[in-house]
Amino acid sequence: MPKSINKHFDFKNIKTAFELRYLILILFTGSILFFACSPRPNIQGKGEAFMQGVWNEDSVAFSNKLTNYTQHRFKFTCDSVYIDFETHSKVNFYEDSCYNNGVWKEYAKGVYAVKGDTLFVGATFTYANYKQKISGCYRIGRYDKNFLIKKRSADTILLESLSDQREIKLSLKSKVTCVQKEL
Repeated sequence: MPKSINKHFDFKNIKTAFELRYLILILFTGSILFFACSPRPNIQGKGEAFMQGVWNEDSVAFSNKLTNYTQHRFKFTCDSVYIDFETHSKVNFYEDSCYNNGVWKEYAKGVYAVKGDTLFVGATFTYANYKQKISGCYRIGRYDKNFLIKKRSADTILLESLSDQREIKLSLKSKVTCVQKEL
């Protein structure tokens, strides 16, 4: 190479600058990963303060005109939810041994989250003791439902199911204090 080109391009300085940029990039990426990927505490979440308690749906609008309807009871404690369903049906969708004269109960246990005006419930159907149900009458598996929180006050919450637009008017029966437990 001619000496005039060597004066303008010092390959040693370019190599050092490249190594320095590479080192800075590695340190920057490492620090982001270190702070972003810190482990979460092994404790359940607090949930929403206004939701904590036992909430009952005392009545279902137009229930006397519906072929079937379900009344709900929710218990929110920290970020956990326990749901009792009481279904009334004039039509038998199940085996005769499960129909129970058109009235039956189901249960679910899971977690919930509130984002803006939406309640997200992710639960699993259970037996009455809230142990996982894997067979039997009625529904089994997951209960994943989203609700619009239309109104809320200290003792009333009005939910609207985003899947079937049915309203659920819940009345507070008792307050629950969140005591976080280890997972």
